[in-house]
Amino acid sequence: MQKTNRRTFLAGSAALVGSAATSASLAYTRRSDSETDGYALVARQDRQRILRLASEAMDLQPATVTAFPSSRSPGGPHDFFSESDYFWPDPKNPAGPYRERDGQTNPENFTGHRKAMLALSMVVPQLTAAWLLTGKTAYADHAIAHLRAWFVAPATRMTPNLEFGQGVRQGVTGRSYGIIDTLHLVEVARAATLLQKKALKAEDNAAIQSWFAAYLVWMKSSEKGMRERDAANNHSVAWSLQVAEFARLIGDENTRDELRVRYRTVLLQQMAGDGSYPRELARTKPYGYSIFNFDVMAGLCWSLGREAEERWQTPDGRGMCRAAEFLYPFLKNKSAWKYAKDVQHFESWPVRSPGLLFCGLACGRPEYLNLWKSLDPDPQDPEVIRNFPIRQPLLWMRT
Repeated sequence: MQKTNRRTFLAGSAALVGSAATSASLAYTRRSDSETDGYALVARQDRQRILRLASEAMDLQPATVTAFPSSRSPGGPHDFFSESDYFWPDPKNPAGPYRERDGQTNPENFTGHRKAMLALSMVVPQLTAAWLLTGKTAYADHAIAHLRAWFVAPATRMTPNLEFGQGVRQGVTGRSYGIIDTLHLVEVARAATLLQKKALKAEDNAAIQSWFAAYLVWMKSSEKGMRERDAANNHSVAWSLQVAEFARLIGDENTRDELRVRYRTVLLQQMAGDGSYPRELARTKPYGYSIFNFDVMAGLCWSLGREAEERWQTPDGRGMCRAAEFLYPFLKNKSAWKYAKDVQHFESWPVRSPGLLFCGLACGRPEYLNLWKSLDPDPQDPEVIRNFPIRQPLLWMRT
C-alpha cells in the first residue's frame, strides 16, 4: 500500500461529481477502489451495516429536548439540560451540593436530553450515509425531518446554547464541561453539510445554518464556552472538534484557520513525546479517556485538512502519527495495557476507533486500517456510546 499524500489526504481520494440522472439522486462517485481511497474502503467495509441501520432509522420519528421535560431543569422546555456524570450526594451534608467521584457515573442523573441528542447523532448520520451510498431521496428526506425538528421548527427546536449542561444538584445550574455533551452534534453537522449541497431546501438550509452560527458564537464568546476552550484536557479538544465542524457547515474559514493555529500552539501541548496524553493517563479511566482523546484529536486534524503534514507529524516528532503509534499496541491487545485499569467500563473498550482509520490513511499505516476493520462499530455500553462521537466515517471521506 502506498502512503497517502498528507497534504491532500482530506480530499479522501474520491471526487465529488454531480449526478447526470437527476438532481435528487446520489451526487457522489468513487474515483478508484484501492485501499488508499478512503471512501471506497469505508463503503466496502460498511455498506451492509449502513443500510441495515438506515432501514431501522426510517422508523424513528424526531424527538427533541421538548419531548423530555425535567422538573430539575433551571431552563425552559427548549433548553438542553444535563447533570454532571460524576457527582453524588455528600454523605456528610446530604442537603448540600453534590460531590465529585471521578469516573463513577451517578445513575440517578437526568439523561433524557442526552439520550435524545444521542438518538439524533445516530439517526441523521445513518440516513445520510445510506443516501450517499444509494441516492435514495427517502433517506435524505427523513434525515432532514430530524434536522428540521431540532434546529428549525419553533415548537420543538433546541435553544442554541448550553447554559444548563452538566449542572450539579444543589449546586451550580450549569458548567462549562457540559459543552462536551454537544460533541454528538459534530456528525449531525457533517451530515447537514453534505445534505445542503443536494437535498436541503434553501429555507431549511438557512435556518439550520443560522442555528449553528448562533451556537458557534455562544461557544466562542460565552464565559462557559471560553472556559471549555481553555481546558487543558480532552474537553478543549472536544470543543475544538465541535467548532471546526460547526464552522465548516456555515462556511466560517476564519474560525477554522484559528483552530489550525490553536492545534499547533495549544492542543498539541497535551501530547507527550511518546504520543501519550499524560492528563488522560492520570484519570481514573485512563484507557477509555486516552482512546477518546485520540479519536477526537484525530477527527479534528482530519476535519481541518489544510497543512495536514504539520498536524500529523510535527518537526519535533509529535502529532497524530505518533499518538497512533503509542495507542495502537493497546488497541490491538488490551492485555498489554501497562497503566491502571479504568474504574468502570474497562471491559467494554476498545471499539472501532475512528482515529485508527484517519491515522491509517494519513500516516500510511495499513495495519491501523486492518485493526479498524476488526473492531466493533456499534458498541452497546452507554458509557462507550457517550464517548464515541464518530460512528459513520463514510461522511468523513467527503469534503
